[in-house]
Amino acid sequence: MIVKNAELETVCGITSKLPENQGVEIAFSGKSNVGKSSLINGLLNRKALARTSSQPGKTQTINFYKVNGDFYFVDLPGYGYAKVSQREREKWGKMIENYLHTSKQLKIIFLLIDIRHEPSDNDKMMYDWICKNGFKPVIIATKLDKIKRSQLQKNLKIIRTKLSVQSGDLIFPFSAQTKQGRDEILDYIETVVNQAIPE
Repeated sequence: MIVKNAELETVCGITSKLPENQGVEIAFSGKSNVGKSSLINGLLNRKALARTSSQPGKTQTINFYKVNGDFYFVDLPGYGYAKVSQREREKWGKMIENYLHTSKQLKIIFLLIDIRHEPSDNDKMMYDWICKNGFKPVIIATKLDKIKRSQLQKNLKIIRTKLSVQSGDLIFPFSAQTKQGRDEILDYIETVVNQAIPE
């Protein structure tokens, strides 16, 4: 898939009404500092459309990016950042849950996991929660350039085991630095978008 254009179309805070988009929605979730903004910028071939921050927990809104004029990337708030109050975390949780329950166009939820580390309890909770809401998360293992090639299969196995990922379910290793994995992820998105559009 070639990304011709992308723009931030809608930003929803805790009290905002979610948009009723006509195009397919593809959501990105993951803990703070896992490289979500870098992934979105990398896929869209833009340097700073999704705002990256050295301060985790910065994304406190649901951001809708319109891609190629006909479908959406949906950036969900990062979870698991300790310096955010419990009350704030609960608000974000409700906001994400509301989105998962009400979006009629959501087709894929990508769950980002840092390939260098065993998935956290929060990652496992998010994975199970997405499944409970009727979706099958697709894993993107970020920060691929930070490990040796010889560690790849071992680290992917740890992710599969910890999250209880079903055999045959997809995991895409990705590096924001080298763009390794970008084409595979975009090809998968293109297939899903095309399947969702009626002939």
